[in-house]
This record gives sequence, structure tokens and C-alpha cells, in this order.
Amino acid sequence: MKTSGKLFTIGLITFWYSSNIGVLLLNKYLLSNYGFKYPIFLTMCHMTACSLLSYIAITWLKIVPMQTIRSRVQFAKIAALSAIFCTSVVSGNVSLRYLPVSFNQAVGATTPFFTAVFA
Repeated sequence: MKTSGKLFTIGLITFWYSSNIGVLLLNKYLLSNYGFKYPIFLTMCHMTACSLLSYIAITWLKIVPMQTIRSRVQFAKIAALSAIFCTSVVSGNVSLRYLPVSFNQAVGATTPFFTAVFA
């Protein structure tokens, strides 16, 4: 891999990691310190922003090619994965009202283990 490609990859990973930390701390602040009582609405805002930005990245910036859903079975699998992911994000946001960020992240770090066990 070329040096510019490595730097780009490192930059993307750094941005992704930093934005995850920023979103987590902002959610914790809004839900615990600021007293915002609508974690599902917060999740809806996050999902809407992700959808819009993904659409822009695919359509205008052409970062990855647009893909179409080819069958009902594929649609059902995507819908199931989407519902599970949304439930996970909502649960994580709700838990931030009651748990410290450190414990929330420790529980989240066990996800790869349970994915491997149940796969």
C-alpha cells in the first residue's frame, strides 16, 4: 500500500474513533447531565443523520457504488439486521441515563466475544 493510502486509512480510523467517543460523551451529557428524557428521539436523530450522510456519500461523492436489493429474502435479512442494530443503539442510549460511560463501554467491548460464541 502506498504511503498516501496508509495515511488516508489512519486518518479515517482516527476520525471514526474520535467521532464515536464524541457521540458517546455527547449522548451521556444530554441524557444524564442535561436531563434530556427522550433517548429514542435521540436515536432517531442519529439514524436520520447517518442515512442522509450515507446517501450523500454514495450518490454525490461516489465513495462506494449504489447497490439494489435483489430479492425479498435479501430485504428481510437487511430489515432484521437494521431492527436489531436500532434496538442495540436505543438500548445503549437508554443505558447512558443510568450507567457510567466506562461501564457502558466495558459491556460493549464484550460484543465480539458473544458474536463469536453465537455465530
